[in-house]
Amino acid sequence: MSRIQTTFEQLKAKGRKALIPYVTAGFPFADITPALMHAMVESGADVIELGVPFSDPMADGPVIQKAGEKALALGVGMVQVLGHVREFRKRNRTTPVVLMGYANPVERYDQLHGEGAFVRDAAAAGVDGVLIVDYPPEECEAFAAQLRANNMDLIFLLAPTSTPERMAQVARVASGYVYYVSLKGVTGSAALDTAAVEAMLPRIREHVKIPVGVGFGIRDAATAQAIGRVADAVVIGTRIIQLLENQPYEKVVPIIIDFMRGIRKALDA
Repeated sequence: MSRIQTTFEQLKAKGRKALIPYVTAGFPFADITPALMHAMVESGADVIELGVPFSDPMADGPVIQKAGEKALALGVGMVQVLGHVREFRKRNRTTPVVLMGYANPVERYDQLHGEGAFVRDAAAAGVDGVLIVDYPPEECEAFAAQLRANNMDLIFLLAPTSTPERMAQVARVASGYVYYVSLKGVTGSAALDTAAVEAMLPRIREHVKIPVGVGFGIRDAATAQAIGRVADAVVIGTRIIQLLENQPYEKVVPIIIDFMRGIRKALDA
């Protein structure tokens, strides 16, 4: 059983919802990511999504794109991302870590380090799940099987435009949880329509039997609480990046702790 599955089962037994913060690895400083991950856990995170910097992140809005560009400029790539996870695992063996990104860095890693190197090295570092935005489910069965053989989950996005056929395809290969993108467009865009999310989740659950997390457009305690009433998990990314950009090094961890505690309190209320 993967750490992600264990975490969701424990939360369900307690009647709690998962809080999943996202941060781009290597942002806003190249070496701050492990400390930031520990701060997120201390202030209520149940799973951490770690963005792998990439030069052409088509599904990301300007805020997360800019964070990725900064991390790349600081020399942070897949090797460094796996290093952050290894460092985090020295003190935390239980909180699931999901790498979120695009096919190119994964495939490039295998080109440089040998076939199957990404799955092998991610498992060794302590990664629990992988969400690759541009991997279609119908082409992922072998990759999903490789991950599962190493106790890692392959996580997929669903959107307001996802058809029942697409949901069924995702359900066949996904494990851990699925991530419902609550808005059309890129990350950080538009305002969240909680009623539309509420209407969509039963349709997703007709096909998908694993937990459903909801992200895109969750910015504060009130939106997190509203989504937490209907979803199994709340994912927050763009707002976290906005809070951290232009902060001095010593302010990054305190800011994230303060923000996350407010979200956690609202989710548990």
